[in-house]
Amino acid sequence: MKIIDAHIHCCSSPYFDQIAEEAAHVNTTEHLRTVFQEEEIVHGIVMGNQTLDLSYHQYPEFLSYCIGLDSSCLNARSLAASIDKVEQHLQRKNCVGIKLYPGYNSQYVFDTAYFPYYELAKTYDKPVAIHTGDTAGTGGLLKYSHPLTIDEVAVAFPQVTFVMCHLGNPWIVDGIAVVDKNENVAADLSGLFEGMVDPKKTQEKSKGYLEHLRTWLGYLDQYDKLLYGTDWPLVNIPNYIDFIKSIIPEAYYEDVFYKNALRVYRPANIS
Repeated sequence: MKIIDAHIHCCSSPYFDQIAEEAAHVNTTEHLRTVFQEEEIVHGIVMGNQTLDLSYHQYPEFLSYCIGLDSSCLNARSLAASIDKVEQHLQRKNCVGIKLYPGYNSQYVFDTAYFPYYELAKTYDKPVAIHTGDTAGTGGLLKYSHPLTIDEVAVAFPQVTFVMCHLGNPWIVDGIAVVDKNENVAADLSGLFEGMVDPKKTQEKSKGYLEHLRTWLGYLDQYDKLLYGTDWPLVNIPNYIDFIKSIIPEAYYEDVFYKNALRVYRPANIS
């Protein structure tokens, strides 16, 4: 089965090195390529951050990226100054969208400072991925990353596809409601757990959590709007494939693991 990983990170830092090790991985693109080949993952979508410098966002052919507006573009003034740079990224074939970081950024996604970026996404017909749910560490502010905030921009920009990253976890029910209501909102299933886990122990220890996910994904019953993603290097990739298989009906594996990401992000050179 071909797979597209619709949510990974490529950052060289001690933090990412450590979490990769905890997930039984090595934080290098060479290692990632090897794992992708072993697991039949034909492409990955990098959630970019750190800088808008075009020279920084150079990735091997098996990866595309979303250009990220992180803390370096925190306020309305810096956002306004970045429009031209973001447009230059969107003109690249391997730049498949925009990524926002509410929660880490103390700014709601319906702030009008973001509106020119949604207009760019509409012009270039590329999606906007939005971090939702819990944040890493204690410095984030969760009110900004609640999935209900996406409802406002989805209504205001009906021609833009928004990808709710992490399904709003732990606000799964709220996230499902937003995806269900808005035709232009999809969700990726990345980062729903961390590290290297024993699947059997996870089934026992986290039975309620898994049933909660299955129940509300079944309630949504729109598997054409769900994308497989890992949040690598946060998780062990073979583990995570098995985990997603355990909460998605087998009839929809091809959609969730491959077809939906192909349709939403349209990465080049694969079909």
